[in-house]
Amino acid sequence: MSLASEERKITIMTLLNEKGKVNANELSQLFEVSTETIRRDLDELEKENKLKKVYGGAVKFKVEVEPPLLERESIHVEAKRKIGYMASELIEDNDVIVVDEGSTALQILHFLDNKHHLTILTNSIPALMLLIEHQKRGTFDGKLILIGGEVSAKHLRVSGPISEKIMEDFYVNKSFVSVDGVSLENGISSYDYEKAVFTRKIIRCSETAIVVADFSKIDKRTVAKIVDLQEIHMIVSEQAPPAAWKAKLQKMELRWIHPEIEG
Repeated sequence: MSLASEERKITIMTLLNEKGKVNANELSQLFEVSTETIRRDLDELEKENKLKKVYGGAVKFKVEVEPPLLERESIHVEAKRKIGYMASELIEDNDVIVVDEGSTALQILHFLDNKHHLTILTNSIPALMLLIEHQKRGTFDGKLILIGGEVSAKHLRVSGPISEKIMEDFYVNKSFVSVDGVSLENGISSYDYEKAVFTRKIIRCSETAIVVADFSKIDKRTVAKIVDLQEIHMIVSEQAPPAAWKAKLQKMELRWIHPEIEG
């Protein structure tokens, strides 16, 4: 049978959902079209994030979800610690900063011993508890503000419309936000829509918006867009940006900070 492209793609997805994998040669025979035509169909479906091409055909697209915070804290620990230290070096006495609930941003709070008179806003329950401990020990002498809103027990964070409204009442010098994806074409993104919306609000309420992201987030896009790269000012990572990105990052005047050099 000879079907139009859209009809073929619907049938391909039906077969993929039933079997988990499709073969290009078998599809070619089924639809009575060339394998080149099938490959074009598979290319288009892959661009739509509906499947993943493999040798000889395609498999079902694996939908990624955001792991719970406790699981995220145990992943890429050394990289996140390096990022936390580098990000802390950007903080100056008397700054008003936001540290979001990401496991990478949380690392910043371990390197504030020599910072004075900070005001820290956070939507992270672990960050709140850590800073309270620092206050008790006398290693944090600033002001601590918990951003209110709806609580996620899984991620130990606060977000939603109440949180967004609270952010509008503050002038922030620097915000440090964790993300799930950093893409030159698609900007920064999150697995969670509500988190993405709140992170966007943080960025737009900040004089300087700083993304903290380890190597696993680079050149990756997830489901919910936060903002384009043009809306952020710095990225702190334990690795340099992809070589192909450098010219465009310079054009955007986006500063990329990593251990070897600053660029």
